[in-house]
Amino acid sequence: MARLILVCGPTGVGKTTYSLSLANEIKAIRFSIDPWMQTLFSKDITTIDFPWMMERVNRCSDQIWQVSEQILAIDGNVILDLGFTTKEQRDRFANRARDIGITPEIHYLDAPQDTRKQRVEKRNTEKDPSVYAFEVTDMMFNFMEPRFEIPDQEELKNGRKISA
Repeated sequence: MARLILVCGPTGVGKTTYSLSLANEIKAIRFSIDPWMQTLFSKDITTIDFPWMMERVNRCSDQIWQVSEQILAIDGNVILDLGFTTKEQRDRFANRARDIGITPEIHYLDAPQDTRKQRVEKRNTEKDPSVYAFEVTDMMFNFMEPRFEIPDQEELKNGRKISA
């Protein structure tokens, strides 16, 4: 049976690291939003404009879903590391999965803000392009911090919360 896992959590919690490990463990295709945004739109970003950015994230997400749906149709596993900042974003993908007969799993990663901030600083210093598409500045971290919506128990009923 195919699995669709939506990985979510605030900035610096370890979504990409977790997704990479889980993809190897369960033999899944992993999609991460960061390289898509970096490749397609980084040259166009002049300021942090949340609506502008989210419109492009949604475009990328729609394309990622088209490919994911094909993988799921042949009983492949898919892990989506797309940020899933809001419940609305998670619901959109969860409903798409249910529409094709897949029960989505939401894996919510959580860690204290100071731990996440330290991880971001380490990530920015190491600059491993095979894992991270771009540097997360203090401005970006602080901008995104209040925007993350924690999944409720209903969202997590087929998933899990992970203290990262």
